[in-house]
Amino acid sequence: MKNLAVFASGTGTNFEAIAKACAEGVIDARVAVMVCDVPGAAVIAKAERYGVPTFVFAPKSYAGGKAAYEKEIVDLLDREKIDLVCLAGYMRIVGDVLLGAYGGRIINIHPSLLPAFRGAHAVEQAVAYGVKVYGITIHYVDAVLDGGKIIAQRAFEYDGNDPEEVHRIGQKIEHALYIETINKLISK
Repeated sequence: MKNLAVFASGTGTNFEAIAKACAEGVIDARVAVMVCDVPGAAVIAKAERYGVPTFVFAPKSYAGGKAAYEKEIVDLLDREKIDLVCLAGYMRIVGDVLLGAYGGRIINIHPSLLPAFRGAHAVEQAVAYGVKVYGITIHYVDAVLDGGKIIAQRAFEYDGNDPEEVHRIGQKIEHALYIETINKLISK
């Protein structure tokens, strides 16, 4: 059985979809740890409900900055024998330490059809631009923001101008696509 680490910063809907799929045997893996950079985030309670150990940290508390907390994370991932790192609403840019140790084994989900609309406000940018076809992308994480090799994409049409509605529609697609993609990657 493969070991997954899921990184999240907020409510944890993608974390919960992944954890539930693992618990129900839909994904032949276990979530060995959930990493969160926001003490008090809602995802922490979801991890507890699924019995998933958590590593919660406050980035500003590390005197050595990103390199210091990423070193601690890498040590944890190594101890847990993590096969795949799944970023699920993790709002930090992955740095050299984590990429050096787990490059090629870190994936991210993004609410646009990359390479269009990179960054944290992709849906708002797409709505402002007036696009009619939105989508979700899962890609490998590399040193370029939302620039790694694309693994999977799914598009949907939307002819409105409400970013929240786009997020709601996209989130349902995200959950299914992330589970499908994880299954493909761990079965290789």
